[in-house]
Order: sequence, then structure tokens, then C-alpha cells
Amino acid sequence: MPVTRWLEQVLSPRARLAVLGAGACLLVAILFPLWHITMFANQFPEGIRLSIYSYKLVGGKDGADLQAINILNHYIGMHDIAAADFVEMRFIPFALGAFFLLALRTTVFARVRDLVDLAVLVSYFAAFSFGVFWFRMYTYGHHLDPEAPIKVAPFTPPLLGHQHIANFDVYSTPGAGSLLLGVVVLIFAAVLALEARKHGVKTP
Repeated sequence: MPVTRWLEQVLSPRARLAVLGAGACLLVAILFPLWHITMFANQFPEGIRLSIYSYKLVGGKDGADLQAINILNHYIGMHDIAAADFVEMRFIPFALGAFFLLALRTTVFARVRDLVDLAVLVSYFAAFSFGVFWFRMYTYGHHLDPEAPIKVAPFTPPLLGHQHIANFDVYSTPGAGSLLLGVVVLIFAAVLALEARKHGVKTP
């Protein structure tokens, strides 16, 4: 079957349920952190933790860790980390809600074309959010006050994995919210692959 005809085919009942489940994951992702940053040093052997949600920043120890991070940042001339600086937090929850509504629409109308459009939008959103997060980390680490008490070379905190900064070991890991978004993309890709196989899609 040509791709153009396949795009107009109706999704199977199982595919619809999978899309609906993926849509639910989009909503649930709002409730969980998208990313975790943990810092260890000799004076902080238990670690200082920051969780980044789609709409807020939460420091460990009932918020005390975020204050501690900003105090440490002051010594190296880094701007305070504040939710107000993360402009994207104003629209990410609404975007996830909109994707959920599009998932419902796809479940009802159930055209392959609708699922392709939704998968592309969610994938672009995930890539864009990751890029914005990287830019935010780059900005924090490169716009340092030259008059700061402690001089450090400009740096970019790790997006994923470990990095040694000054006397701190910094670890950055995805949270449950990001993992759920990854699951959504995988579900969409799997559904499209199975539907294409079922209809014997032929590429041009």
C-alpha cells in the first residue's frame, strides 16, 4: 500500500487504546520531575538536590537545598536559580495538556495521519525542551560575575551524567516526567510501525 493511502487508514482498536494510554502519560508527566540535579562535596556528603518540574523548581530538604545552591552560586558569581528565569515553565504544562487533547482527538478520529502529526509534534516538543534546558544550563555557567570571591572557568552543568565542577561532583539525571515523555514517543513509534506493517506500506 502506498504511504499516501496508508495515512488515510483507520487505526485498529488496540492502536487507539495505546494512543489513549500515551495521552494519559502526558498528563501524568506534569506531576513528576522532568530532571534531577544532585551535588556532592566534602562539606555536603549527603548531597544537595534540585528537582526540575514542568512548572516549578523544588529543592531537597523541603526547599532548603535550593537556597544552599544559590548561596554556593553566589561565591562563584553565578546568577541565582529561580523559577521566574525558566520562561518555558509558563507553557509546558499547557502544552502537555494540549497534546493530551490531541491524543483524544486521534483516538476518536483514528486516522494514521492524525497520529503521525501528533508524534511529530510531541517529538519536536521534547527536542525543543531539551535544547532550552541545555541553553539555560549554559547561560548559568557562562555568565559569571568577574568580581565573584571564587574564580572558576566558565562551564556548562551536565545535562546527563557526571561532571566535576570546582570541589563538587554534579550528577544530572532524567526524572519520571521525562521518562514518561520518552515512553509516549516510543508508543507512538511502535503503533505506527505495527500499523505500517499490517497494511504492507511501501515507501516511494
